[in-house]
Amino acid sequence: MEKARSTKEETIIREPLAPQEVAVSSARAESATRPAPKMSRSPFHGLWALTNRDLRKWYTNPFQLAISLVQPIVWLGLFGKALNFGAFVSGAGGTPAEQTQVLLNIFGTSSYFSYLAVGMLASIILFTAAFSGMSVVFDRRFGFLDKALTTPVSRGVLVTSKVLQSVARSLVQAGIVLLVAVVLGMDTAHFSVLGTVGAFGILFLMAFALSSLFVTLALKSSNWQTQMAIINLLNLPLLFASNALLPITIMPTWLKYVVRFNPVSYAIDAARQLLLGITPATSLNSLPVDFGVMIAFCALLGSVGVVMSWRLLQE
Repeated sequence: MEKARSTKEETIIREPLAPQEVAVSSARAESATRPAPKMSRSPFHGLWALTNRDLRKWYTNPFQLAISLVQPIVWLGLFGKALNFGAFVSGAGGTPAEQTQVLLNIFGTSSYFSYLAVGMLASIILFTAAFSGMSVVFDRRFGFLDKALTTPVSRGVLVTSKVLQSVARSLVQAGIVLLVAVVLGMDTAHFSVLGTVGAFGILFLMAFALSSLFVTLALKSSNWQTQMAIINLLNLPLLFASNALLPITIMPTWLKYVVRFNPVSYAIDAARQLLLGITPATSLNSLPVDFGVMIAFCALLGSVGVVMSWRLLQE
């Protein structure tokens, strides 16, 4: 009986392995001899993955994109077309030539609608950047931020990804608003490829700087109501205390100083010079000054965002 049991055990031991077991065994042997994968030590590790994660929520939801475009298009179609400054001159008995000259002296262009259209490009960038911090708040509330902090991704990358997704959204929406403005009658006589690239270049600097500001303000916030209060506190002053809607020449003296201190004014001023051909004589500053201010503003707020992420973002 013992001999029979021994023979049976040998038969079981010598029984060939199933194909699945052979595959598993081979995989284990291969993994044992394969060198361990090297961890990416790049300071930008995970940047695209995190940026695309937020962008996917946006471009897969066309309704959200449509809603974000309603306000600037309404401003263009209603406010821009209704507020006809040329009619004030002609109503006072001015000739068409005098009407054109008055508009050129005040706005630097004979079309207030075109003047306002460039201001609306900055407006949509401002409002999109303001809501970039909301993504940080919701990621913290739903636990994603805590999980991301346990990965090898640096804290600076977490902040930069939020900023870049906001910048991408801002520029796409600004491009759509520009196309709508052209359809509605914006003056395109001074449009050029170089001018358009330059205008969107300074709008990029504006979007990056403002997104960095609002993301930094949201780093320790877990209450969306607090973030909304911050947005409402900063958005309207940044918009109305700038040259987005009206030129600085017709503003009271105290407001002129505020407008010159507002970096949004420099981005709008440069975009108008590049898209509408407005001369420096009727502008806030020359193009080199506008770009210099925006580059410094962008570098300052971008650096502050990264530094504050090291201090405020904790597991």
